Amino acid sequence: MQPIVHLSVGYLCYAAYTRWRRGERPRGVPVLVVLVGAGLPDLLDKPLAAAGIVDVGRTVGHSLFTAVIVMTIVWQVAARRNRRPLAIAFIIGYASHIVTDVPWHVLSGDIDELGFLLWPVTEMPAYSGVKYLGTVGGVEITTLWLEAVIFVAGVGLWWRDGKPGLETLKNAVVD
Repeated sequence: MQPIVHLSVGYLCYAAYTRWRRGERPRGVPVLVVLVGAGLPDLLDKPLAAAGIVDVGRTVGHSLFTAVIVMTIVWQVAARRNRRPLAIAFIIGYASHIVTDVPWHVLSGDIDELGFLLWPVTEMPAYSGVKYLGTVGGVEITTLWLEAVIFVAGVGLWWRDGKPGLETLKNAVVD
């Protein structure tokens, strides 16, 4: 999944959680936290791969081992500071990233590319790229089509929700 789409997925998951759990739309700071969580695996792995430290862009940050450690640390720190709602936002974002990197490989039959889940115990072969999913009305459908729909849905809901986090970010930059 493209990095920017993970942000949309994180927002969609968090928006569903806040509506289900609290009956309200997402708000400022937690939205920014969920976006950090949703982007973190790529923010860790893509530069490592670009620098040649790891062979592919899904290793350290995408590993379940790292995910559990990072989420546990975030939970512990947030609990000590009485900020559990922020930890929940982060965990939803991070977990949504890992979970949504799985379906494309399963649907396309590239199961070996799921090695990132247990990296470094399992090997992570080179990512084969955009996955072909089928043809509809003579048009080839790839994962990029579905990712575009997910991205638009996430941005659309965020917009409909009043663009939470944007004002918080503006205030942080201006101050």
